[in-house]
Amino acid sequence: MALLASLLLTFSTANAQSALPSVKVAVLQFGTLNWEMDVIRQHQLDRKHGFQLDVTPVGGKNASSVALQSGAVDLIYSDWVWVNRQRHARRMYSFSPVSAAAGGVYLQPDLNVGSLKGFDGQRLGIAGGAVDKSWLLLQAYAKQQGIELQQTVQPVFAAPPLLNKLMFDNKLDASLNFWHYSARLKARGYRPLITVQQVLEGLGIRSQVPLVGWVVSDDWAQDNSTLLNRFLLASSEARQILLTSDAEWQRIKPLTKSEDYAIFNTLRDEYRKGVLTTFNADNVKALHALYDIFAREGGKQLTGGANTLDDRMFLMPVECQPASRCEVQRVSP
Repeated sequence: MALLASLLLTFSTANAQSALPSVKVAVLQFGTLNWEMDVIRQHQLDRKHGFQLDVTPVGGKNASSVALQSGAVDLIYSDWVWVNRQRHARRMYSFSPVSAAAGGVYLQPDLNVGSLKGFDGQRLGIAGGAVDKSWLLLQAYAKQQGIELQQTVQPVFAAPPLLNKLMFDNKLDASLNFWHYSARLKARGYRPLITVQQVLEGLGIRSQVPLVGWVVSDDWAQDNSTLLNRFLLASSEARQILLTSDAEWQRIKPLTKSEDYAIFNTLRDEYRKGVLTTFNADNVKALHALYDIFAREGGKQLTGGANTLDDRMFLMPVECQPASRCEVQRVSP
């Protein structure tokens, strides 16, 4: 009888799970977003909010965009500049902001440089290529001081892990890398020259601005507005747990691949700094100013010819009871 009861319970649970609508997301195989996905699963936030999370690991950013465009997944994690470029080409996607985490310029510990003006002839590693957004912002910031960085530094473009290795091997003078790679440099004693957040403030952008978030097609969002709202609420709840619970960080420590506690603690602290807590019309206005800089510095290679920001793209969840039929809403200035 006990065995029969156990089998019936298992069968009942499986049926309940299969009855839930699925939300398919593409996640970089070794990306930091896996931390959030693990929290959702551990705390069963998907079931709490009335859906079943289905994660597809992908090998890179291009693979995730292909998965979205082909309909293999419902959402990917990307940046709003890419979404704006797609909308300009009449491929209609929307963006729900998640993180404002950004890296910065980190120096070799013995490099005696105190500002960008003393950055003559140095080898600067840059992640993301010639139109990397942090690199474009740094150039715009330098121009305010009369400095043409492309002429004063030696740019070295490489993948983020390679840039850190080159820094550790003392083959670069400085590095401008993504936030979690910069965090590892910080933990190892490499000195920050300037952070991307300081660059933004220097360019007059005082509001917290998101850099990455969830991307979804307009068609799917319209047809599944309630389901999308539930997913975004679960995603937000997972970030709130990571924002407030040190015990949760201890649990996911293996996922961070931290070699020691100095790196682990720095990753945790830098992640928390980047969590976007609010997004409203003022943030959208700040993104307009930011996009003007991107368009000016990156040109068509970055924007795809979109000279202005289409601010109809921004979506935010509506707070409501788990599994309620609330629909996601758009945020505009």
